[in-house]
Amino acid sequence: MEILRTPEKYFANLKDYPYEPHYTTISTHDDSKLRIHHIDVGPEDGPIILCMHGQPVWSYLYTKMIPFFSDAGIRVICPDLPGYGKSDKPAAREDYSFQRQVDWMTDWLKTNDFKNISFFGQDWGGLIGLRMVANEPDRFNKVAMGNTGLPYNPDVPFDVVDKVNSFRESNLKLTPVTMFKQVRQMDSKKTHPALKFMYWQKFCWETVDLPIGFLMEQSMGKPSTIQRLLYLAFVNLGISNYFPFKSQLAKAYDAPFPNDKYKMGPRAMPSHVPTIPDESLEAQRIARDVFKHWDKPFLSVFAGDDPVTNGIERDVLNMCPNAKSAEHIGGGHFYQWTRPKELSELLINFIKQ
Repeated sequence: MEILRTPEKYFANLKDYPYEPHYTTISTHDDSKLRIHHIDVGPEDGPIILCMHGQPVWSYLYTKMIPFFSDAGIRVICPDLPGYGKSDKPAAREDYSFQRQVDWMTDWLKTNDFKNISFFGQDWGGLIGLRMVANEPDRFNKVAMGNTGLPYNPDVPFDVVDKVNSFRESNLKLTPVTMFKQVRQMDSKKTHPALKFMYWQKFCWETVDLPIGFLMEQSMGKPSTIQRLLYLAFVNLGISNYFPFKSQLAKAYDAPFPNDKYKMGPRAMPSHVPTIPDESLEAQRIARDVFKHWDKPFLSVFAGDDPVTNGIERDVLNMCPNAKSAEHIGGGHFYQWTRPKELSELLINFIKQ
């Protein structure tokens, strides 16, 4: 397996990410050595919260929350999934799967021997993290999650499956504008979720030089209309890396990816979200059964205004009868960045209960 590693110099100017790197090397299925990065911030003897990110971001997403946790005496551990951030990046599409991410991150967890953990995951961090919890339940005291789920879809109508597969193979060319339009409509009750999410899956895979900084600036930042249009023009011309007015936010999310060869993780992983039956079906069923009998604290913390995951909370509460639902705090999909104080306070209170 070919593995790429982002040189440290690409992260040198991130002034709001001053954290000492920690690295763990694990062996992959073909005995390649894969280095996984994490940060470990706060009192060594404090209660641990393991915060996991999703796609296409990295542990930088939690920088606004870490000070709240530290002030509360909580030790924060944030890994970068393989393919993201400062972790190594397998270079081929076939290197990535839901199961491999679960295996890699479970090995990382066991190698570091973290215990007595409160977990929080969002987006892919929730899908992968909840499977880690199900694999190693004795290491976790509490579970919180939001804007994510543990999808199990054995009964998707055949016509929906056919439409998704046909769409993935179609010649339709998606742009950021058409893709964002579809994402904003994802909470429509008139359309099956798989028929909405397929736009994000296709866009990510077929956009070789995925403009991650631009996408995150639109999702989390507050660009002016002029900035947005100028940046979009550079994206459409395929020269987004040369946009001269990038915000610190856009620079931070472009930092892990010196060029398009490093972007296989963010490109490949959306297609592995099991919106239709796939090879993860049985493993998902087994993991959900763990939470069906979960007797430790479990908190569902959804934003409530995220078009990507609206409606999923009902499934989470059905999956885990012991789960409690927190108030919806808003902030969209990446509410770690847009509602850091509100989300931190909910999680701190949950940990200290």
